[in-house]
Amino acid sequence: MTAQEKIHLYREMVRVRCFEQKCVKTYNNCYMGGWLILTIGQEALPVAVRSLMGPDDHTISGCRGLGSALASGMSMESIMAELCGTVTGCSQGKGGMFSLFSPANRHWGCYPIAAAQTPVALGLSFALKYQEKEGVVFCYLGDGAMNQGVFHETLNLAGLFDIPTVFLVENNGYAMGTSVRRSSAFKDYLAQRAEAYDIEWDLVEGWKMDQLLEKLQIARERALKTSRPTVLEVQTYRYYGFSIADANNKKYRTPEEIEYHKKHRDPLAHWKAQLSQEGILDEAGVKEIQKEAKAEAEAALETALDSPIPQISDIGKHVYWEVDHETPASQQGRYFFNDEPDVADSICHAKVREIPSWLGKYDPPPR
Repeated sequence: MTAQEKIHLYREMVRVRCFEQKCVKTYNNCYMGGWLILTIGQEALPVAVRSLMGPDDHTISGCRGLGSALASGMSMESIMAELCGTVTGCSQGKGGMFSLFSPANRHWGCYPIAAAQTPVALGLSFALKYQEKEGVVFCYLGDGAMNQGVFHETLNLAGLFDIPTVFLVENNGYAMGTSVRRSSAFKDYLAQRAEAYDIEWDLVEGWKMDQLLEKLQIARERALKTSRPTVLEVQTYRYYGFSIADANNKKYRTPEEIEYHKKHRDPLAHWKAQLSQEGILDEAGVKEIQKEAKAEAEAALETALDSPIPQISDIGKHVYWEVDHETPASQQGRYFFNDEPDVADSICHAKVREIPSWLGKYDPPPR
């Protein structure tokens, strides 16, 4: 890689972290609701994946998908607005955390149900092979998702029919609030389970960018040249809880454990130190990158909060293609139920339009 390409990787990791830090503050100020599941501490993997992807490669994520969505090329504005529930969001503010899709960037969303994305990734990969395209699907999943039956069904088909998928197991040590050793039965490594399906597997320290790039490239080349899948276990760590609502994350983990990972296994610190040692990036450059990322996140928040919320009339849009485009099929049968105006109006007034008094006026939070 050139010096600029290496700096780009650092810049993208900083963008993910600054954006998510802004999300935490926005959530705590009550201008964001629903789920918020953070990538902080795990930023290196999605950035590394995107740096290696070709024009026909795709990504799909599990619930911890903010980093992969942002790294895919989706704008901070579209993601922030979606999280805030306003119409400039990537799904018009109607989906939130689990509707971060971008077909234009070949990113197929964040799935809330553990391992639900894995058969979808397999289908995408099968389509690439069927259409004889030189492409790979990178599928993110957590360590807890490896215990889901649908993932094992997916591995069986991937191994049986030579489907070019790279399964990225982000092992941060905890399946929600349960440690890996208490939630999963395995001998040495979780990824070793792939041997049962005659699938190659590997292990990588997810806070080391150079290792990630090397192992990801090997897996991608295997998929392109032999159409064989790979299970890559990425050892990593999340600094926050499972979600923003995980109030017990310092009870099932000690503060000392969290601080150890922040001090010794932070992906941003590791890559910055390497670039500094190579004479590529100095402290002034680091500060400028951080300043730009924070300003971008702040501008995204302002845009999101200045945008309107979805209206009652929007509730039936972007659900069925036939209805949106008034095709002949849309004139047959019934697509929506309980859609009488008075019923819809009362529901939306109660859940969308009325802002609780304790939230105050819907203005941007104080700086």
